[in-house]
Amino acid sequence: MERIDAKRSTIRRFLRQGEGATAVEFALVAPAFIALLYAIFQTALLFFAQQVLETATLQAARQIMTGQAQSANMTQSQFQAAVCANAAGLFNCGGVYAAVQTFTTFPNVTMYNPISNGNFSGANMPFSPGQPGDVEVVQVFYQWPVWPGPLGFTLANASGNTNVIVATAAFRNEP
Repeated sequence: MERIDAKRSTIRRFLRQGEGATAVEFALVAPAFIALLYAIFQTALLFFAQQVLETATLQAARQIMTGQAQSANMTQSQFQAAVCANAAGLFNCGGVYAAVQTFTTFPNVTMYNPISNGNFSGANMPFSPGQPGDVEVVQVFYQWPVWPGPLGFTLANASGNTNVIVATAAFRNEP
């Protein structure tokens, strides 16, 4: 009987102790907290990169809209380099791809899609800066690397753990 009372006493003392409760509670909550922080940082970084690409695209597209690109006979690679120069060193310039299409009216516009079956292809993108008065659609693509996070969180929308970010500018060339 003494032995049973000793066990009960030990159990009662263990249940009354609260010294390690905080550490145990944090150990239970920490994985979800770390996963949430990771998701927030990854999403914020992707949004920042998207905004930088948008700004760089608009600045470079202005050369097409004003006719500077046409008068300088700018090539697709030169245009991509102009976008990259405006991106403040955030991107690997070899991974910046641009599609520039000419249309007669805005309702005729169709967007270029370089992703097929989850694979991105930067080959054979159209590049037509057009003439004065033409409707132009400039799309710039970049494969932003993303890392799978804890608990399976990922922002990848293409193969190779990348998220293809797209910046678009649509305008009518100046006369």
